[in-house]
Amino acid sequence: QVRLVESGGGLVQAGGSLRLSCAASERISNSYAMGWFRQAPGKEREFVAGISWKGGFIEYADSVKGRFTISRDNAKNTAYLQMNSLKPEETAVYYCAAPVDELPPLEPQKYVYWGQGTQVTVSS
Repeated sequence: QVRLVESGGGLVQAGGSLRLSCAASERISNSYAMGWFRQAPGKEREFVAGISWKGGFIEYADSVKGRFTISRDNAKNTAYLQMNSLKPEETAVYYCAAPVDELPPLEPQKYVYWGQGTQVTVSS
């Protein structure tokens, strides 16, 4: 069974930090890229960051470059998103996802597997 389970969301003040985790099944950890997306109420789901299967290729949305860091530990079947200097407009449900590909696409429709999401709320 292929699964992705996010954790680590919560309420944080503007300027604060959170670390999201995504526990993945072995099939994903052993073969596929992983990505993080977010979706705010009334908005489309947007790409945040992606990492290749072996971790050698990483992509960030321009809006998070320098503040967010994506990583993965395939031995632990887990991906992470470290988020620093959070802004109120980044309040959203954050999703972990995996494509059937070694490299992370930017488009959400190219991802096959999705977690249930974790809420991140940034207060001003």
